[in-house]
Amino acid sequence: MAIQNKPIPALYTVYILRSTVRHASLYIGSTPNPPRRLSQHNGVVKGGAARTSRGNLRPWEMVGLVSGFPSMVAALKFEWALTNPHMSLHIPSSSRLTVSNGSKANGRPRRPSKSLISILSNLHLLLCVPSFSRWPLKLHFFAPDIFTAWQKWCATANEPLRATLSVVTDFERTASSSTEAATGGKGGKGISSTISDSEEEGEEQGEQLEPWGIHALPLDYMPIKEHVVKGQGVFDFEREGDCIVCRKRIDSGVGLHALCTNGDCEGVGHVSCWGRHFLPAHEVTHDSHIIPIEGRCPKCGGQIQWVDMMKELTLRLRGKKDVEKLLKAKRRRVIKAKAVKAAEKTTAKATARTPTKASAKATAKIALLE
Repeated sequence: MAIQNKPIPALYTVYILRSTVRHASLYIGSTPNPPRRLSQHNGVVKGGAARTSRGNLRPWEMVGLVSGFPSMVAALKFEWALTNPHMSLHIPSSSRLTVSNGSKANGRPRRPSKSLISILSNLHLLLCVPSFSRWPLKLHFFAPDIFTAWQKWCATANEPLRATLSVVTDFERTASSSTEAATGGKGGKGISSTISDSEEEGEEQGEQLEPWGIHALPLDYMPIKEHVVKGQGVFDFEREGDCIVCRKRIDSGVGLHALCTNGDCEGVGHVSCWGRHFLPAHEVTHDSHIIPIEGRCPKCGGQIQWVDMMKELTLRLRGKKDVEKLLKAKRRRVIKAKAVKAAEKTTAKATARTPTKASAKATAKIALLE
């Protein structure tokens, strides 16, 4: 089997779809672009699954999803396991919650019908099994009732989720209801926020509120743009220096080297050294894990998520086109901002001489830049 020479994806998700007409109708799928995929399921654009094409079940909504998969194949494995919990080998027989109630004509077990509780319970189970428990996953909920059902299941589940698993909510923002952005489940922390008076006034005047739910998810590498730019400055100009863990000189272009993700810190180390630092020798046993989740930088002391550091590393080594696209987007925004600023200065100066004519010209110039 050929190894895919691609960087860790900017986003790849396994989602839960629910019919807004019939809440009992549910669907599980995977995608790197949730907004586009939802449009496909709802028939707005071509695509989507045959099971979601029935007009009497549309429109559909994405009520939850799992993100943070290290590859498309990883997401597809998780999707298959969540869709087929009665057959998945990732779930030990002793822990299986869903069983088949018959066989198909070909002799394979018949897939049991889905319910909200069965999906949430198997989702919890898969996040706890060894195959997926240490993956850098994040759980998102976009519907309050789904999140409430999740919390109830977590309160009664035999095995708790790992403390470092992030569970967040992002519910629809309206003037009459508060919005909560929280980390929940076992070991989670809650952070709530409400809509301000200015936002309420904006809605009354027809202004759009900030994107929420799947429309607020980052679909590209923009969240790690500054880290990528910092990496270019360090590695392109061979400023790696000494490994911040083993203190040995780093040979530029030889081996795998990772860069601290925190602000201006330019701490660089061998990937193997980072791994040993995050997983101290006294904690390593014959059955321990070899891939860390998080740790602190020896140079700046800041907290680092292993996946964030590896995302920049794989993007640097395998995603040349993605990096070029990311930096071009940055340059376009900078050029546009400078041009608009210059046009505004011209407007201010000209307005002092001939207000009406100057304003009209500057407005037209700025409009061309948009």
